[in-house]
Amino acid sequence: MARMTGKKAFMEMLKAEGVEYIFGNPGTAESPILDELENYPSFKYLLATQEGVAMGMADAYARCTGRPAFVSLHIDSGLANGVSLLTNAYEGGTPLVLTSANKDVRKQVEGRSDLVQMVTQFTKWSTEVTHAEQVPGAMRRAFNEAKTPPTGPTYLAFSANALDGEADVEIVPSPRGYFRTAPDSRAVQDAAEILAGAGRPVMIVGDRVGQSGAAQEAVRVAELLGARVYATTFSQVNFPTSHPQFHGMINPTMPAGRALLESADAVLAVGTSVFSGYFHFSGRALNPSAKLIHLDSNSGEIGKSEPTDVGIISDTGVGLGELADALDATMSGSAKEAAKGRSVSLADEKAAQNAAWDQRVKDRWDVSPMSTERMMTEIAGALPSDTIIVDDSITTRASVMGAMDFDDPGSILGITGGALGWGMGGTLGVKLANPDRPVVGIIGDGSAMMTVQALWTAANAGIPAVYVICNNRSYRILKLNMDVYKSQILKEQDSQSQYLQMDFPTPLNLAGMAEAMGMYGRSVEDPAELAGAIKEALALGKPALLDVSVDGSV
Repeated sequence: MARMTGKKAFMEMLKAEGVEYIFGNPGTAESPILDELENYPSFKYLLATQEGVAMGMADAYARCTGRPAFVSLHIDSGLANGVSLLTNAYEGGTPLVLTSANKDVRKQVEGRSDLVQMVTQFTKWSTEVTHAEQVPGAMRRAFNEAKTPPTGPTYLAFSANALDGEADVEIVPSPRGYFRTAPDSRAVQDAAEILAGAGRPVMIVGDRVGQSGAAQEAVRVAELLGARVYATTFSQVNFPTSHPQFHGMINPTMPAGRALLESADAVLAVGTSVFSGYFHFSGRALNPSAKLIHLDSNSGEIGKSEPTDVGIISDTGVGLGELADALDATMSGSAKEAAKGRSVSLADEKAAQNAAWDQRVKDRWDVSPMSTERMMTEIAGALPSDTIIVDDSITTRASVMGAMDFDDPGSILGITGGALGWGMGGTLGVKLANPDRPVVGIIGDGSAMMTVQALWTAANAGIPAVYVICNNRSYRILKLNMDVYKSQILKEQDSQSQYLQMDFPTPLNLAGMAEAMGMYGRSVEDPAELAGAIKEALALGKPALLDVSVDGSV
């Protein structure tokens, strides 16, 4: 035990946890922390001038490294700004520790905010530290909760007296953690027996496959079954996109997604919510006669909303590996031959999909403003093979996935929730975690404007990431969702909308903003210039932004 101030214990715990970066935007309440930070020059403070930028950086950094990131925001006002992207971290299960300081606990009569109440619904665990003696224990638990599956953000508030007070404390980090939990063997065997007898199996993967690094285990199961594979989310590599059995993204809550699953007699969902979406449609997402097997490290997702025949609680990689072994032993010779036949048919369908994409690129090659299909084709041809794509492209995502293959773990990191603004800070977080690889953030213009202050952080910290803005001069996602609302919810025939407040009549000059923030910016309207502009921006070795004008029609 050693006697020290709460603020020193705070720093010592960060050191013990192996924290390298503090992502933050401070205020007066954080004065004790900044004062003590002067004694710890090894910490790198990444200053953001808007809290969403700090949250985006931390989120991406944590997901790239697999370790909890640390964020320091300011009391209630700064914390409120950060909550916008805390929602994404919570939905995506990002392991991060969010903190803010508060007034002295003796200010109860004058008034002080209940900071914990502000964030409870978007964190795994949250509390306020009101005494210096509590600092190490609270921080240890916050880091441990954040990294224990199901991973997610935690929150600590620190009262002023807890930081300035003294106590006898012990600095001990959170335990290393051994989280690759194995499944119940009976559940695996029951699932294998159902799947072995399926004639029309479908596999649906989500981001907890990628989080576990289990894409290859997913491939093995899919190939054994001859299963069609869809992804509900693809913020990282959950399944190699060039694989002949991978048939793209699906939203099973929407009528179109349900139609794709209508003929399935068995569905294996792995590492994904079953099933979530904004709009409500009555009834099951799956055909009632279909059997549902759900394998997930998040036990709270299993059986949550869709009737489930077999639920398997496990690390996705370990669980898929054991399921593959069980399938190999359970499937008859004729079942394996049938699976091979399905795989051949799926490969033919995949080839037809690819041909249709090529034709669409050709048909839209000379569209003005340039089509997103050409934009992404030009970008794909210009990027080095080891480039990491940070995907916050929103309505341009289909073109990103069409033009590029994402087969290697770590080759893509994308937004995990519905809150815009993640990608600007996220691009910087990915580059900090991967300093030796090119990092290109493909960001929608509406999302970019939510946290455009990230450009200052990029310039100020000299983070050599490249932004490519899809500037369609609108909130195009709102237009698409308005169309869904009117046609699918209101059931209007030949519905029309004025798309009120969804366009940007005053142009968003993102290139000009980049230059004003002290970094390279260039506007690109001619698609023939795009590949060269990408290569030039990457060659600078400095933060850069390309503001690309694209077709925003719906």
